Amino acid sequence: MKRIGTAASGARRGLLAGAVGAILLLATACGGHGGTGSGAGSSGESAAKTSQAVVTVLPRDGATDVATSGALKVTAAHGRLTQVEVKDGKGTEVPGKVTPDGTGWTPDSHLAVSTKYTVDAVAKDDQGRQSAKHATFTTVVPKDSFIGFFTPDDGTTVGVGTEVSLSFNRPIDDTKAVEDGIKVTASPSVPVVGHWFGNQRIDFRPENYWAPGTKVTLSLRLDGVQSAPGVYGSQSKDVHFTIGRNQVSYVDASTHEMRVTQNGQTIKTIPISAGSPEHTTYNGRMVISEKDPITRMNGSTVGFGGEYDIPDVPHAMRLTQSGTFIHGNYWGADSVFGSENTSHGCVGLRDEKGGGENGTPAAWFYDHSMIGDVVVVSNSHDHTVAPDNGFNGWNMPWSQWTAGQ
Repeated sequence: MKRIGTAASGARRGLLAGAVGAILLLATACGGHGGTGSGAGSSGESAAKTSQAVVTVLPRDGATDVATSGALKVTAAHGRLTQVEVKDGKGTEVPGKVTPDGTGWTPDSHLAVSTKYTVDAVAKDDQGRQSAKHATFTTVVPKDSFIGFFTPDDGTTVGVGTEVSLSFNRPIDDTKAVEDGIKVTASPSVPVVGHWFGNQRIDFRPENYWAPGTKVTLSLRLDGVQSAPGVYGSQSKDVHFTIGRNQVSYVDASTHEMRVTQNGQTIKTIPISAGSPEHTTYNGRMVISEKDPITRMNGSTVGFGGEYDIPDVPHAMRLTQSGTFIHGNYWGADSVFGSENTSHGCVGLRDEKGGGENGTPAAWFYDHSMIGDVVVVSNSHDHTVAPDNGFNGWNMPWSQWTAGQ
């Protein structure tokens, strides 16, 4: 009996020793040097490979109805951004800038409406280990849109008095946001500043007339600009035009004469007939905004009732929106030009019915003028034309112009 018991006890001791030996062998095999446990060794290796940088993209992945301004932001914690790529559905990249400390990125301008964007960003921690983030989102679908009608036209050559003007089809609540989406640049460079007339029109000009030969670019980046709650712009385009020779014409209502200058030199003097004592011509600097070889002038359209209706006025060039023109006059006696003021506020030049290349002073002036040329009227018994009556902002002091509105 004792032997059986002793044998059984020995067997149990042998099994226990073998189990302990196996455990020790396993521990030695897995633990490595210094007796470190298996769990500690695995976590250390994993931590050594994992970047501590954390990239965050706002708005969240899959977001919809995202605002076009202020919503897109990419940030990095415990690291620095090394790459941020944002593209629309057509693959066009959205330009942006990383902050100097490398912890943030924002787009340079607003986003487009109704557009899906993809964001891919990479950051590195202080050990050079990378962390990446991918996200997509879709911008807001507008309830309504606004558009700006601009002048001058793309590809044209215009006079030194040209103002870049935009008129919007609906009132603008956030004029700053809209103005930030418009840029007028010139080569040679000159500061160009915008001025709002009310909340549906903004004009841009330099302090003085443009230099001849200047190349001007109007850049519209209004797609995605919110002008009022739920109302967004839809334009993104560039308009280029060139400034021609410097022509400024000086009308003296008291001497009934116009002196035409180019580059400061008088090239012709023309007898004129300005507004009568009852209907005087505005004083001030006025810019030619339209040219019509033949047009109709009806007094009822400008507050003169049925006083006149002339269907075939030749060589007509508009100076104000309210109806002031410099134009050919074939119905007045030749003797009035240079001696009397007889019009309803326009500046008249001798002409022949039918217009055309007829050799008259009106024909000559029409042929030598372009949109954007300046006509300066003085010594008329009237006030100075309002800056927004036509493109006549040159009558506003620069300090007031740059003040905004």
